[in-house]
Amino acid sequence: MDGPVSAKARKALAAADPTMGALIERLGKLDIETRLKRRAEERPPDAYGALLRAIVGQQLSTRAARTIYLRVVDLFGGATPSPEQLLKAEEGDLRACGLSGRKTEYLRDLAARVLGGQLELDRLQDLGDEEVIKEIVAVRGLGRWTAEMFLIFHLERPDVLSGGDLGIRKAIQKEYALEEMPAPTRALEIGEPWRPHRSLASLYLWESLAMVPS
Repeated sequence: MDGPVSAKARKALAAADPTMGALIERLGKLDIETRLKRRAEERPPDAYGALLRAIVGQQLSTRAARTIYLRVVDLFGGATPSPEQLLKAEEGDLRACGLSGRKTEYLRDLAARVLGGQLELDRLQDLGDEEVIKEIVAVRGLGRWTAEMFLIFHLERPDVLSGGDLGIRKAIQKEYALEEMPAPTRALEIGEPWRPHRSLASLYLWESLAMVPS
């Protein structure tokens, strides 16, 4: 899919930064829909499921994260467990899926916040980017990087750049011929000209390394 919005964004991004323009020319058409298809396997489409999957996959390889997530799903009859189910589940059963004790605590905290109304997932789409980040990082085990990936891939926000993302920083070092990998703050500075299309710029940077953030 290459709609007028994506084409217009690519054109504006290329005009704003010659280096990014060269990257776009080299990699060709790329948009959020294309990237979402690559991330679709075992990725719950709902906000709660997406955050649950993010916790399961933390600090794991893509393969290991997928394996453990599928075990969790199988434990609950092949579907993403509801908050009620998670809170009622035996810790030993969750640990048997491959979850650490800490991740089990994180999942329970997510479930408790959703049930208790502290995290109102339905209203996240109505909040600004920083407000969404604030809501998500209040959950134990969910940090800013996870919130930024949620903004890009779940809410499809157009102007998000994760300065702390290792792939982004590696790609910037490569494309901008830097001697060292830029610090997160420096990566954000380099990305200032990309506004308001920093999410699209991120997609191109990841694609340049053939990486998919998990």
